[in-house]
Amino acid sequence: MTAVTPAPPSTPAPPSTAVRPPDGAEPPGRPEGRSRLRTAAGFAFGAALLFAVAPLLLSDFRLALLAKYLCVAMVAVGIGIAWGRGGMLTLGQGVFFGLGGYAMAMHLKLADAGPGGMPDFMQLYGQLDELPLWWRPFASPWFALPATVLLPMAVAFGLGSLVFRRRVRGAYFAILSQALAAAMVILLIGQQGTTGGTNGLTDIKGFFGYNLDDPVNQRMVYFIIAGTLLALLALARQLIQSRYGELLVAVRDGEERVRFLGYDPASVKLVAYVVAAGMAGLAGALFVPAVGIISPALIGIVPSIEFVIGVAVGGRASLLGPVLGAVAVAWARTALSERFPGTWTYLQGLLFVVVVAFLPGGLASLWALARRREGGGVAARRRGWLPTGRRRAERAEVPAA
Repeated sequence: MTAVTPAPPSTPAPPSTAVRPPDGAEPPGRPEGRSRLRTAAGFAFGAALLFAVAPLLLSDFRLALLAKYLCVAMVAVGIGIAWGRGGMLTLGQGVFFGLGGYAMAMHLKLADAGPGGMPDFMQLYGQLDELPLWWRPFASPWFALPATVLLPMAVAFGLGSLVFRRRVRGAYFAILSQALAAAMVILLIGQQGTTGGTNGLTDIKGFFGYNLDDPVNQRMVYFIIAGTLLALLALARQLIQSRYGELLVAVRDGEERVRFLGYDPASVKLVAYVVAAGMAGLAGALFVPAVGIISPALIGIVPSIEFVIGVAVGGRASLLGPVLGAVAVAWARTALSERFPGTWTYLQGLLFVVVVAFLPGGLASLWALARRREGGGVAARRRGWLPTGRRRAERAEVPAA
């Protein structure tokens, strides 16, 4: 007969060595309320900086330069969505910037000419006896203002529908968008009698009844540009945080997987491309009253590449990085050209190389790197939680009871 050995008494399981958050402590994930509070505080700080500090400290000339930089930052916000989130390297944003700028400039030139008048450059060249038909709708602000945004979006929709449906991406898409910028410059230069040629549309003096030579009105234009930039940042954040933003990142990281799940990657990328074009068009429209000119030299291949350089320097993966990078690169261009007229282009290129080589995440990653080096795991222990990898490592170091 086989003896039955009684089972040993069950021993209580050893307490878990995992570090748990204490009672009342917040989990690792950022609470929604706290995230909204930080976002609201960030927008409030930006508004105070743009609307109070900058006008108080800067002269009228420097404030006008800042308005120009903020217009470039608007283009960078759209590139951050298309390139940073969607993986579409857009080297032709100057096209949409120019479409918005020319639409606004055409309206302002017609407003300066008066009812039934022709712009001064058309009378100077003497190639036309009357206003061209395609110029006439821009005499109405109800047509010109929506056209500054809708016209670039319509062009982007037509081009994107053809390109994305054929699954053109990567370097091929970048080259195609750059070729579009070159073609537009050639078109504008060739139509000197109706577009101003290489000179463009210049000597813009009025802005919906306000004289742009008055410093007070120039400040008003600056405030409009600053408010528009903050609004575009809020729109971009809402788009990124939405379900569409997650889907856009998924298309960037695994387009075939997204297609297998039943989504159309072409439509997802098309939305981001069209939104970025609309932002660029709005930036071009506001650039005209801020600077008083729009020309082919401002919308060609070189300006389009400079837009992308600003986004790369600031950090395309973040929301604020493209804005910081665009303003920093534009400011560096002005500062270096003033102090080093003959070599500033080399210094600007060196700045870009240094940032890309030693700070791949751009200027926006400086804060994260500083917190990572200074805090390490101390802040995590104080909050009562650790990342999963660190938690597993500490479990392995705890000796068995």
